[in-house]
Amino acid sequence: MAAVATLSFSALSQCSDRKSVISSTRNLAYNSEGLRLRTSFSCNNGGVRASSSSSRMVIHCMSDAPTVADTKLNFLKAYKRPIPSVYNTVLQELIVQQHLIKYKKSYRYDPVFALGFVTVFDQLMDGYPSDEDREAIFQAYIEALNEDPEQYRIDAQKLEEWAQAQTSSSLVEFPSREGEIEGTLKDIAERAASKGSFSYSRFFAVGLFRLLELANATEPTILEKLCAALNIDKRSVDRDLDVYRNLLSKLVQAKELLKEYVAREKKKREERVENQKANEAVTK
Repeated sequence: MAAVATLSFSALSQCSDRKSVISSTRNLAYNSEGLRLRTSFSCNNGGVRASSSSSRMVIHCMSDAPTVADTKLNFLKAYKRPIPSVYNTVLQELIVQQHLIKYKKSYRYDPVFALGFVTVFDQLMDGYPSDEDREAIFQAYIEALNEDPEQYRIDAQKLEEWAQAQTSSSLVEFPSREGEIEGTLKDIAERAASKGSFSYSRFFAVGLFRLLELANATEPTILEKLCAALNIDKRSVDRDLDVYRNLLSKLVQAKELLKEYVAREKKKREERVENQKANEAVTK
């Protein structure tokens, strides 16, 4: 799959230090048009205002839309256990980005978006100490956004099963075919063509890539054809997949550093216990 946008979940580059992990997670706070968002913003009269050093953008929301602070608080209330910082830093950035996407007027849930988020979440939380806690975090995260975590999982699984049965050709020929998933993709293409009723995001880009990966569509032109069929700008997809790849590569190193730290601390504790036992034996 490396031939598609030179990206593969299993082929991740290395980074030089753990500090770059935090820097990379900040990149996820871009909006769907590629503007860098600050971590502070306000919601006035139903609109969330986000700014960058060179641009200013207002995301108009429904008048009763919760603020980003509300969404983050809902998550913390739903999942009260501590989360290791290597995971929590990225989760907090993701929930900010997804809140801004969710409460845009043009937002409409779709299974490709769900597949993209589930893929990002599962990659991020891979190696988490507890499977039960990992799923509880997923539930709390999605519910904090007033959406259905079960629907995310079910739709993602349906798309994965469909993609596994596809070829490079059939994947991009969905407009001429009938079926549940084909209908979903046609609906996305129609809304994307109308511009005002479709909200592109990085989660959507990752969902597209996951379809290609599962279909074994390794030809470099397939992503371009799929984007054209869906009326999506391939340049945006390429850019966002690069950001995602870089984030994952840095998370891999951060998790390795965390494992090494835990192992060192465990060894130190064992050595202290052994030394204490030896001292007690001498004094007897």
